[in-house]
Amino acid sequence: MSSKSESSEAQQTTSHDVIRKWTEERGGKPATVKATEEDGHAGILRIDFDPPDQALDRISWDEFFAKFDETGIAFLHQDRTKDGKMSRFHKFVRR
Repeated sequence: MSSKSESSEAQQTTSHDVIRKWTEERGGKPATVKATEEDGHAGILRIDFDPPDQALDRISWDEFFAKFDETGIAFLHQDRTKDGKMSRFHKFVRR
């Protein structure tokens, strides 16, 4: 497999450093879905890109990772598209 096709494959991680680096390289911010927040705590996690999504609340990385670890999920992400462009494809999955 060539390095170009390997980089277009989705990768799964639970590393806080990898998630934060991937997100910040793409201008993303940690966020939670407003409608799922409970008692001031983060609900369903998302990455918010500009322009800000009105359905999301941006949160701190500390709050984001506390919820991430608590829910036992992983981050599925793609570094590059098949044509070599930076990808923003990501989703949160059960481990």
